[in-house]
Amino acid sequence: MSPVGSGKSKESGTARLLGSGASGILELFTFHPVDTVAKRLMSNTDKIFGSGQTMTQSLGKLNQVIFRDAANRATVSKYLSLFPGLGYAAGYKVAQRIYKFGGQPVARDFLEHHYGQAFTRAFGERNGKAMLHANGRVALLPLDVLKIKRQTNPEAFRGRGLLRIVGDEGMALYRGAGWTMLRNAPGSFALFGGSAFVKEFVFGLDNYNNATFVQNFFASIGGAVASLTVSAPMDVIKTRIQARSFDSPESGMTILRRMVQQEGLSSFFKGLTPKILVVGPKLVFGFTMAQMFIPAFDRLLKGSKADQS
Repeated sequence: MSPVGSGKSKESGTARLLGSGASGILELFTFHPVDTVAKRLMSNTDKIFGSGQTMTQSLGKLNQVIFRDAANRATVSKYLSLFPGLGYAAGYKVAQRIYKFGGQPVARDFLEHHYGQAFTRAFGERNGKAMLHANGRVALLPLDVLKIKRQTNPEAFRGRGLLRIVGDEGMALYRGAGWTMLRNAPGSFALFGGSAFVKEFVFGLDNYNNATFVQNFFASIGGAVASLTVSAPMDVIKTRIQARSFDSPESGMTILRRMVQQEGLSSFFKGLTPKILVVGPKLVFGFTMAQMFIPAFDRLLKGSKADQS
């Protein structure tokens, strides 16, 4: 649910950009630990429950997988250990906002000019364009890759900073781009399809524009859950590709085969539970914060203009 202005007055584009950005950063600080938990579960190749283990042993292994070196520390230390890669995540979030408000048309024109016909031939005109536009943000992938490595495999950095890594690794930062695209496209379809399903078959709406705030909220939750579930297998493979050290890459198909052979089909949905559990709170938080920040920035900007005149 995209934020809308409050009241009848229209906020400026700058206020909406600043308000949405501030909301996104605050949301990041609040929910980044959940993302870290999900990424560590996805990158874990061992079975946590079952395999003849007692519940105490399974919970101990879960504790070790999630908190790593902080597994035996106090609660506060455990919580703080879930914030690695926050700087890269913030950069990724800001870059997404900039892309959405400024770079998306340029990227879309470039992709349509160079790859539009290939996508149309493969998926049809309507689906081809949808998949093309869903994958425009792949250009931002290196920040996501660095975030995931910080969360799951910090040894891969070997004490190097951002510029040194970019210089040393180059295009290796785009490993997993294909699986990212495979995740984004069906995820986008499921997002809108799930939302439409809730509006039509749960609320009985013929015109989706007549949906109330509550109906839009629950439709958004339905769409998000559908999107996360459909894209989960590709997301797990993508995460494992990106979590590996730079000097020991592994293809997605190799990871897929090993997951089927050694971990079973349920491994394709690792990390899904924490992501689904925060869908509702994340929507409420993001929407509410945007509603607070956008008018506040609008008043601030209008006040500064009035002072200057």
